[in-house]
Amino acid sequence: MLAVSLTGVVVGTMLFAQSEIAVGPFRADMSISPSVEGGTEVDIPPLGSLHLDSHDGPIHLKVNLGSLDQERTEALIDDPTAISAAGQSAVDDVTKGVLQLGLRALGAAIVCALILSALIFRNIRRVAAAGVLALVVTGGSLGLAAGTIRPDAISEPRYEGLLVNAPAVVGDARRIADNYGRYADQLQQLVSNVSRIYTTVSALPVFEPATNTTRILHVSDLHLNPSSWGVIRTVVKQWDIDAVVDTGDIVDWGSSAETSYVSSIGQLGVPYIYVRGNHDSMAIQEAVARQKNATVLDDTTVTINGLTFAGIGDPEFTPDKSEPPPDAGDPAVSPLLTSGERLAATIRGGGTKVDVALVHDPAMAPPLSGAVPLVLAGHTHKREVSVLAAPSPAASPSVAPSPSAVVEPPQETRLLVEGSSGGAGLRGLEKEAPTPLMMSVLYFDETHALKAYDDIQLGGTGEQNVTMQRKLVGVDEPEPTTDPSVFNGVTPGVNPSSAPPGR
Repeated sequence: MLAVSLTGVVVGTMLFAQSEIAVGPFRADMSISPSVEGGTEVDIPPLGSLHLDSHDGPIHLKVNLGSLDQERTEALIDDPTAISAAGQSAVDDVTKGVLQLGLRALGAAIVCALILSALIFRNIRRVAAAGVLALVVTGGSLGLAAGTIRPDAISEPRYEGLLVNAPAVVGDARRIADNYGRYADQLQQLVSNVSRIYTTVSALPVFEPATNTTRILHVSDLHLNPSSWGVIRTVVKQWDIDAVVDTGDIVDWGSSAETSYVSSIGQLGVPYIYVRGNHDSMAIQEAVARQKNATVLDDTTVTINGLTFAGIGDPEFTPDKSEPPPDAGDPAVSPLLTSGERLAATIRGGGTKVDVALVHDPAMAPPLSGAVPLVLAGHTHKREVSVLAAPSPAASPSVAPSPSAVVEPPQETRLLVEGSSGGAGLRGLEKEAPTPLMMSVLYFDETHALKAYDDIQLGGTGEQNVTMQRKLVGVDEPEPTTDPSVFNGVTPGVNPSSAPPGR
């Protein structure tokens, strides 16, 4: 009886839990389907789709905005102010549509369960019991989805589609600091964004950045991949990037023949800040420094658009990682930790507040805890976010403060490790699936604080799929890292003697 009832619920939901509502200029087709993870998918053909972690439970909500209402669209074209009005009414439209869809799903599930049980059992009591079971299962699923709804999820959409459309569809992050928790404002903005796209004939609009927003593109580990430059140029243009930060391993072997690869830096049209990786020789570093828009940081600082960066090159030149570097696991003599301590001393003794520190290997980051609010790194070919453990008293500056000085507690330091923006180069083709290309857009407010970042991922060589995930700083914060392997200069989960040469 339970199997028959559940079958009726699934069949009824799949076939009849659908409705059509008007949202702005669209005729939105909404449907409910069984799912393990829940969530919401908004399809915006041909621009792509947005995926929201909106709720838990066995119900997945899908909204298709592929159909335009001709009269509504013409009204938007004739009266641009109608776009804002469409956004303001979107909350009520969607709320009403979801309620209607829920009732429709409940009725369809019960009716299908009754019909199926009547055909099989031909017994009134069993038919009634199957109907009650369908009511409990469907009603419980809808209740679980409603009880676990997360309105803030619309502030962190995962976008899949064309790279050039991502900032226009997802929207600008300039108001994230104040508005990310307000569901209605975000939904209105989303509808307004898509309305503008559909009603503008000449080009897709990209929201102009606010004067107090600075956008930094973080790339790392290009590993001589020529296709990376085209992707970087697209992101720089579409996101209106103020500067590009490269945390090293721009080439593979550091040979003189590879120096021509860095000439594409000069074509980006924005400042390019670079620190040397373990695959980059001094000749490569000098080639980068010769680019007119490039700044090489090696225990030095630079200020771009109000943001102050400090960085230091990787002390090891190990393009062939078949053998582990000497003393890699001994923190007392590790050259990586020594370089990190050197940069931390430079930052603390410089007299200027540093907003971002750049290193290649995340194993160089622990000494920077408390010295800067943000550390960017690469090397591992894996995107990771963590908060560095607070520095011990022994790691504090050796200079004693004056009796009248106000001693402030050390600031929290976030570590952002970028994946390979070059798909690990040719090594990315050694596995069954090519390594994806990864990069991130970082948003800083007028106080130079990181407020949000967009993680962009493109399918590896030979693939075309693109995803973008908006992340808000302060939401689902990572726990401070206590993994000793990070402090010992060893990639977590990787035996130094067997580390792949691509790192």
